[in-house]
Amino acid sequence: KSAPKAYGAKDVLMQKVIIKIHSLSKIYQMGELQVDAVKKLDLEVCEGEYVAIMGASGSGKSTLMNILGCLDEPTFGTYSLDGIDVSKLKIDDYAEIRNQKLGFIFQTYNLLPRTTALENVELPLIYDRKNNKRNIREAAQIALKKVGLADRMNHLPSQLSGGQQQRVAIARALVNNPAILLADEPTGNLDTKTSYEIMELFTELNKKGITIILVTHELDIAKFTKRNIVLRDGKIVEDTKTKR
Repeated sequence: KSAPKAYGAKDVLMQKVIIKIHSLSKIYQMGELQVDAVKKLDLEVCEGEYVAIMGASGSGKSTLMNILGCLDEPTFGTYSLDGIDVSKLKIDDYAEIRNQKLGFIFQTYNLLPRTTALENVELPLIYDRKNNKRNIREAAQIALKKVGLADRMNHLPSQLSGGQQQRVAIARALVNNPAILLADEPTGNLDTKTSYEIMELFTELNKKGITIILVTHELDIAKFTKRNIVLRDGKIVEDTKTKR
């Protein structure tokens, strides 16, 4: 079977490439066993894209997401993020680039339970050593308004529904104005109706120019995005536009 056709070469010609990986590989050594989680991947994502990464368990999608999110290093190959060659950075620099360039959204929300929605959203700005926002609270309020939680800012996570908690997590990811939003199974803990509401929110954010990459195993969730990348055995086997 031939390799999947490169995605959208004509369509992205004039767009800024925000992610570029070349011959990317990740090898884990499990005792005497070598596991090739990702195998010589080539991939480009342009500014403003809305991408779903899919694949069965063990396909390499979580490994790829961790590398894109600067949570793990590739064994071989290169990775450029918004013009920065991540593969040449020291491990100590990873935290800074994560805070400056990336917004993370997780399946389990990862909110501090005894901290209000507003205070949870403020955290990335508080820990940003290069933060030049004069009013951290105002920036957090604006982010919460963007996700429709203007009237829930002072509520604790336990006082919010699952969908509302995920919206707080999205606001927290947005507050630093990241180059890319990375979402790992963002609807995995939500019912169908709430999942669709969260995906519609992502769609609205993407329409405003925000680049979004999400991992999902659900076909109905992937249909909300504009591009589907399917991994199998650490390789890209499909890279297509959706009909949305």
